[in-house]
Amino acid sequence: MSVQLPGKVNGHLVGWAMKEMVRRVGKIIRSHRFTFTVQEKVGYEGKMNDVVTSADKAAQSVYERMIREAFPEAGVIAEESNLRIECTDTSLGDFYFTVDPLDGTKAFIRSQSHGIGTMVALVQNGEVIAACIGNVMTNEMYYYRPGGTRVHRIGESELAESLSPKIGQTLGSQIALLRDRTESYSTLIQRMLATPREGGLCKNYQTADGSVGISMARLWNGEAGLAIHPAITTTPWDATPVTGINQRLGIVQLQQDEMFFVRKPYRIEKQLFDEPETIYMHESSVAEFMYWQERALELHR
Repeated sequence: MSVQLPGKVNGHLVGWAMKEMVRRVGKIIRSHRFTFTVQEKVGYEGKMNDVVTSADKAAQSVYERMIREAFPEAGVIAEESNLRIECTDTSLGDFYFTVDPLDGTKAFIRSQSHGIGTMVALVQNGEVIAACIGNVMTNEMYYYRPGGTRVHRIGESELAESLSPKIGQTLGSQIALLRDRTESYSTLIQRMLATPREGGLCKNYQTADGSVGISMARLWNGEAGLAIHPAITTTPWDATPVTGINQRLGIVQLQQDEMFFVRKPYRIEKQLFDEPETIYMHESSVAEFMYWQERALELHR
């Protein structure tokens, strides 16, 4: 029997589908929390120095099935088994999903109660048109849909708040959020992390581990004034959803050009790529950072 559905797929329907994917995957990951198996796998350097769990595989299977059922023409780039499916509808342009089924696998293996996420994003012709990042342990989501103008933080109760930058707070009154030990950063960053009395910029700093998406949410929420990431080899499934939300919220990235950190455009890649040491902050804070940077470099000449 032939079935004809009314209307067309629109941004709202795509958004609902992506949120449902994240909800189901979060439930799957939690169900594996105390019964998972672990296998070694090849890391980004080509060595057997990474791991995958049964939860990663089960989560990716849910994403793959739901995307193929709801969006059969769309491409997919996912972490496990180097999954690559090309878009088959040329009228859509370069239209594909990126999938990080379990963001923070090592935190999951350590049985952490934080730093465990799942991420999916939708890209069309080099633009991240939708993203959904789920906090597996709290059931929160950070999300925007195609055509939408706002990023929402959605709680377990389904209540949603529209995220907006907390403009007006100085960097000197806020914390910096790190992804590695202080000594792994450049000299200028280490000066920035010094106490204000010693000429530093922020009032303090904290270090986050596990899911990159969940740690960046602390910047989006206003818990931190800036986030600092070390030089890394990153992936489409890690970078794409975070980049999409950063762009929607006016979060810019600064990377070193000779001595100075300057604004650099985001990259939307389909392969692994090297990312230098990077500072993320809202665009309203850039002038304060640049003023501090000029003074810091002048004092050490």
